[in-house]
Amino acid sequence: MLVHSRKGKWAAWAIFLVLFLPLFALPLLVIVAASFSTHWSGAFPSGPTTEHYSAAVRGESLQALTTSLVTAVTASLLALTVGSWAAIAAAGLGKRGRRVLDALFVLPVAVPSVVFGLAILVAFSKPPMLLNGTRWIVILAHTVLVTAFAYQSVAAAIIRLDPMYEQAAASLGARPSYVLFRVKLPLLLPSLTAAAGLCFALSMGELSATMMLYPPDWVPLPVLIFTATDRGSLFTGSALAVVLMGTTLLVLLAVSRIRTKASYR
Repeated sequence: MLVHSRKGKWAAWAIFLVLFLPLFALPLLVIVAASFSTHWSGAFPSGPTTEHYSAAVRGESLQALTTSLVTAVTASLLALTVGSWAAIAAAGLGKRGRRVLDALFVLPVAVPSVVFGLAILVAFSKPPMLLNGTRWIVILAHTVLVTAFAYQSVAAAIIRLDPMYEQAAASLGARPSYVLFRVKLPLLLPSLTAAAGLCFALSMGELSATMMLYPPDWVPLPVLIFTATDRGSLFTGSALAVVLMGTTLLVLLAVSRIRTKASYR
């Protein structure tokens, strides 16, 4: 901690707790409590039950969770591939070329998600790229939205990468493809896994653009949570939100372990 005095440390912790508890921890705790409740008693939920979770892990809810997982994994892999390729290519360009690529990849997240969703809907509702009404339009939207974060993460890692390793491999006669796959990418593996985790988490929670695009047979879990709470089923929606949060955290923990192992290689 940058604060060295005892009083300063206590003051810093006190300010952190005052800001963290009401703004971050308390709302999440209320959602968890509501997921185990049947009604409100004053300002807090009450009436302990686990029925909401029984419904949250079967039928339509389980299908929505599977849909979210498939969408997030597919979008993350595509975004990581495209974003990494673009970041590596941008490293070999001049400042003007890097600025153009930066603007190109940041553009989808610089506008509201609902506007971007509408743009995707209009662009892919007619031949020859007719994706409206299919799962692929949702996956495409998620991929484009999270690619910006993959690109920025990998681009930042490339800047910090010591060029000595590539120069040493090239001086020993290694081909550019060998240097890329056997030297540069292994060195970038921790950043690649971190970018994959970020893309996955963002895709799992994406709602605004998804609401504009999802077909009836491809309903992600955030959409189901929104529709449940919109109908007044707050406790069911809370259970679904906890399932979404828990699933995302479990995947992020697994990615974090992979990233830790990659850092020590």
